Amino acid sequence: MNEIALLIAATLSAGTVLAIAGLGLLINERAGIVNLGAEGLMLVAAIAGFATAVNTGSDVLGFLAGMAAGAALSLVLGLLVIWLNTNQYATGLALSLFGAGFSAFVGTSYTQQRLSERDHFAIPGLADLPVIGKALFAHHPVVYLAIALAVALHVFLYRSRAGLVLRAVGESPESAHALGYPVRRIRLAAVCAGGALCGLAGAYLSIIYTPLWVEGMVAGKGWIALALTTFATWRPARVLLGAYLFGGVTMLQFHLQSEGIDIPTHWLSMLPYLSTIAVLVLISRNPAWIKANMPASLGKPFKPGH
Repeated sequence: MNEIALLIAATLSAGTVLAIAGLGLLINERAGIVNLGAEGLMLVAAIAGFATAVNTGSDVLGFLAGMAAGAALSLVLGLLVIWLNTNQYATGLALSLFGAGFSAFVGTSYTQQRLSERDHFAIPGLADLPVIGKALFAHHPVVYLAIALAVALHVFLYRSRAGLVLRAVGESPESAHALGYPVRRIRLAAVCAGGALCGLAGAYLSIIYTPLWVEGMVAGKGWIALALTTFATWRPARVLLGAYLFGGVTMLQFHLQSEGIDIPTHWLSMLPYLSTIAVLVLISRNPAWIKANMPASLGKPFKPGH
């Protein structure tokens, strides 16, 4: 039972990075913007957060620095694709490449550094419960923040006027513009908000999850988070579920290795990605379902007056 508790705890911790980044990308895509730069954005946020935490000794300032870096890079992306009508996919890929190179350059002096021992967080009383205590109630607050963000985003999108406007901008920007809504400004705000969440995910990775800086440490998580938005059919609760599924399979490979299961390590390393591909293939068997949930203007530029 203790092994199961440890596996569940590791799953929640590993899935948090993907959950927060996936929720950020979902906000972008609900507004009709595809951000292929998430990988590079998270890398820049990871080094910004780590460097700030090292120099100030404050995790909170590190998280804020990561969010600021993510929002700033997303602002550049938004200005290019929303106001200058550059190709969203090419611009996003350029941002991803820039982020990878820039983070490697800036992070050179931080490669050998480590943060001090992290504080142990636990919910008093609940953390002492047998089995589920360690599994569910002894995590960093950001883990619980990810769950709260999923709930809050669901309420925002489906229970508030502002969320309805955001979805309208993603579904039919021409109609929203005709009703007097500032489509470009709403899209830019959504892109920056989504970028801030991706930045928080990157900062959590380098400050709490590791905690250290290594070049390329995001290791494809930005791309996985992007795939999760499709897996989740653009719904917050399903993003959370998909993130924990991927995190669980990732942790399962280490669990199997520690148990001495005779499976080649290369196959174990492929498990998280194979599971993601398998889920996407199963979902893609019903294109009508995908089309019904996908924002109609996703990836398409908006030109007022055309």
